[in-house]
Amino acid sequence: MDRRRFIKTGIVAGTLIGADMLNVGYAQSFDKRREYVTVDNAYLGSRVVLGSTGLAVPLMAMGSGTSGWNNSSNQTRMGMEPFVSLARNAYNRGMKFFEMAESYGSHPFFGEAMKGLPREELTLLTKIAKTDGISANETRTKIDSFRKELGTDYIDIILLHCMTSGGWADSRQGVMEGLSRAKEEGIVKAVGISAHNFEALQDAVESPWVDVILARINPFQSHMDGTPDTIRELLGKARRKGKGVIGMKIFGEGSRVKDEEREQSLRYALAESNIHCMTLGFQSIAEMNDAIARVVRMLS
Repeated sequence: MDRRRFIKTGIVAGTLIGADMLNVGYAQSFDKRREYVTVDNAYLGSRVVLGSTGLAVPLMAMGSGTSGWNNSSNQTRMGMEPFVSLARNAYNRGMKFFEMAESYGSHPFFGEAMKGLPREELTLLTKIAKTDGISANETRTKIDSFRKELGTDYIDIILLHCMTSGGWADSRQGVMEGLSRAKEEGIVKAVGISAHNFEALQDAVESPWVDVILARINPFQSHMDGTPDTIRELLGKARRKGKGVIGMKIFGEGSRVKDEEREQSLRYALAESNIHCMTLGFQSIAEMNDAIARVVRMLS
């Protein structure tokens, strides 16, 4: 899809909030002018229709899983205060979409960052770490613990984390049933998987259970499950089937962060990748504001 078609078909109007200038701390290596870019005159604060899920979500999400596993990540290792400042900057810039996971240990951090914010303005996505062989009742216990850590009655999207082979559903009927029950009760809005394998991604595209797919995509084939063209075609098929498609590894898991690479990666994500929206794992307000400035410029 070209850029104009992406904007016309994927984005609906939403409430836009400008930057909180007191909360912006800029590294010297970044263009100081980007500090003052707001979302008032662009599309970042608007919302993207996420397939057939019934959810309208921000175009960009703040990720929390850089080098994340074993209940921590680079974001949580920053400590509570810097993490909350980063998340509040995201919110103030219109990025009201928080992506987390059980294995990142990020629920309490986002729970603290969310205090006092209007819950209806936020989109929360998390992922269940151990999914193989757990029961529906065990799944419900996990969901309830997530809600308690986050201080929320419901979670917008819950995914099975890191599916690395085809046939993943065969040993995960319990967790899938537990998530389906939670959907029926309204405490989860949409379910799906994060894919780390081509066959796992193929299965997700075909699965009627899957509402949302988190997929690795960038123009460099860095930390991906196939060539950019192959993945893009498969994600296009997912979209035609009504799946919500969220892109990750947009900068190749931090391996493609030169100025020209960041530019190329974001342009590819916005105009060619067949994703609805993306998640990015920022480790500073400067990094976050740089990405925001680029996207605002590309879509303005």
